[in-house]
Amino acid sequence: MKKIILLIMAMLLFQVSNGQDAEVFFQRGNEKNKISRFRQAIAQYDKAIELKPDYADAYLFRAMAKGDLGDNLGALVDYTTAIELNPQNADGYNNRGNAKDDLGDHKGAVTDYDKALELNPKYTNAYYNRGLAKIRSGDRDGGCLDFSKAGELGLDRAYDSIKKHCQ
Repeated sequence: MKKIILLIMAMLLFQVSNGQDAEVFFQRGNEKNKISRFRQAIAQYDKAIELKPDYADAYLFRAMAKGDLGDNLGALVDYTTAIELNPQNADGYNNRGNAKDDLGDHKGAVTDYDKALELNPKYTNAYYNRGLAKIRSGDRDGGCLDFSKAGELGLDRAYDSIKKHCQ
C-alpha cells in the first residue's frame, strides 16, 4: 500500500514539475518573440507543448510566431488546436481569422471574426479585421460598417480604412 501511495505521489510531483517546466519554456518563447527571434520562440513553445500537450496558450503563441515567419498554414493548424483546447479565447478565433484571410479564405475569416465578437463584443481588432475580410470578399457595405464600429470603439486606424475603402 505504501508503494502505491509513493508511486501516486511521485506521478503527481512529476506532473506538477512538467507543468512548471512547460511554463518556463513558454516564458522563454515569449522573450524570444519580443525580440523577433521567431524560430527560437517556436523551439521554446515546442518544448512547452511536449511537456504539457494541452497548453492552449503555447499553441496560440507558437501560431503567432509561425505567422510572423509567413507560415500561415502552420499557424492555422496551431490556432485550431488552441481553439479546441480553449474555445472561449476570442484571440484564438481572431488570429485564426487573420491566418485564413492571409490564405485567401475571406469567408472563413469572417466566420472566425464573428465568433471572436460573440465572445467579446468590444473586440476592436476583430471588427477591423472582419471589415477587411468583408471588403476583400466583395461586401463593401458590411466592411465599412465594421470599420465604423471599430472606430467608435476607439481604433483610430479604422477611420483611415473608411477613407480608403468607403468613400
